[in-house]
Amino acid sequence: MRLNTRIIIHIMGLLLLCNGSFMLLAAFASAIYKDGATLDIALAAIVTMLFGIMAMFYTRGHKKEVKRKEGYIVVTFGWIVMSISGMLPYLFSASIPSITDAFFETISGYTTTGASILDDIEVLPEGILLWRSLTHWIGGMGIIVLAIAILPLLGIGGMQLFAAEAPGPGGDKLHPRITDTAKRLWLIYFGYTVLETLLLKLAGMTFFDAINHSLATMSTGGFSTKNASLAYWNHQPIIQYITILFMFLAGSNFVLSYFALTGRVQRILKDEEFKYYLWFILIFSILSAFGIYFKADVAISEYHPMIWGEAESAFRHALFQVVSVITTTGFVSADFTAWTPFLTVLFFGLMFLGGSAGSTAGGIKVMRHLIIIKNGVLEFKRTLHPNAIIPVRYNEKTVTEHIVYNVIAFFVLYMLLFIIGSLVLGFLGLDFISAVGGAASSLGNVGPAFGDLNPVSNYNSLPPAGKWWCGFLMLLGRLELFTVLILLTPYFWRKT
Repeated sequence: MRLNTRIIIHIMGLLLLCNGSFMLLAAFASAIYKDGATLDIALAAIVTMLFGIMAMFYTRGHKKEVKRKEGYIVVTFGWIVMSISGMLPYLFSASIPSITDAFFETISGYTTTGASILDDIEVLPEGILLWRSLTHWIGGMGIIVLAIAILPLLGIGGMQLFAAEAPGPGGDKLHPRITDTAKRLWLIYFGYTVLETLLLKLAGMTFFDAINHSLATMSTGGFSTKNASLAYWNHQPIIQYITILFMFLAGSNFVLSYFALTGRVQRILKDEEFKYYLWFILIFSILSAFGIYFKADVAISEYHPMIWGEAESAFRHALFQVVSVITTTGFVSADFTAWTPFLTVLFFGLMFLGGSAGSTAGGIKVMRHLIIIKNGVLEFKRTLHPNAIIPVRYNEKTVTEHIVYNVIAFFVLYMLLFIIGSLVLGFLGLDFISAVGGAASSLGNVGPAFGDLNPVSNYNSLPPAGKWWCGFLMLLGRLELFTVLILLTPYFWRKT
């Protein structure tokens, strides 16, 4: 089977056109705020769009067919091409003059990791800050899902791209046509973003801060316009509660949001993953709140202005950080690594939990944990009754052995990559806590980590090789491992 390189290049051109269009939005904001970066961002947009036009012009008349191989290549290289072009506004405006740092910040944005190398965010031009948030928003629902909604205009089917973008379990579709599914998901995504912006504005944020934080929240990204992140608004609890609500929605399956909006609430109440997702948040938030209230008195007085009393403050910051870490958003209202040793270990564990399948969250995902746990429990029954056929059931349906094996393989590979990621960071000079925290956070697309990479610090202390390595881990995590790693296998490139 010959590789259809022309369609790959054509889609890359389309993605560059989309990227350049979003850059023009940032240039427009820059012009409104007169921050001095308008021409730089506009030039980056023009260069990006020119390359896109040339790629599409060169491949005109291509064979309009995307098979599985092309799908995997388009997804992986699409994210890389978008990240390379996305760093141009930083370089042209000299906001981030280093290519290594600019690429790290950009791929952290597109993968919705939210890890930053910037020491002082608040000195950046408004146009650059908006572009930084837009990289989150573009990456949140998936660059390729956006492309799926546009490809029908070119006569190209998108099923192969969707399969590569979301290779895990839980492929619920809202509509038989994949393009209509993509459009409905984007409408929900866009609607939530607009609603959160309005609520944050009414709660006391400026419009600029509100829209930036909404873009970062719905993508579960975590880039903020303030050095202190959401801790900047500790004196306005309502802002943090609004952010908690939308982080929760962004970390839940967007298909369930569609069911809720169309009146099918029973589908939500019966969904196992949603129930456990909700229970995990409540249980871990209560545990954290008790830990803060009874054991972290210094942290409370130092980081949490007690507007509505100590109990409320402890619960709010516990809930905020639990939701932020489970959904891999990465916003911080305090340095949770300074609370208690127990809570530090707890939050490290939460980095491996992840949100729901079909959400913008990273991590392993709640659904995979449920399938692994259920299969593990059933192994006891199979040991006692070796001849019995005892399938794993999820949402009252039998899970095929293929999916169970896929989930187990994913989990083993994820943990193996975490160990390798930690070893590489340790080899590059990071201490143990920083190395394991940085690897877990990058692979899970969380953002803040531990040690030198804690929530009140950033990733600028990483050596250049460490930044490229963490960027690679971010890409692996965002595309759920297999999509990227399959390209590194020799049999993928053999002609079949």
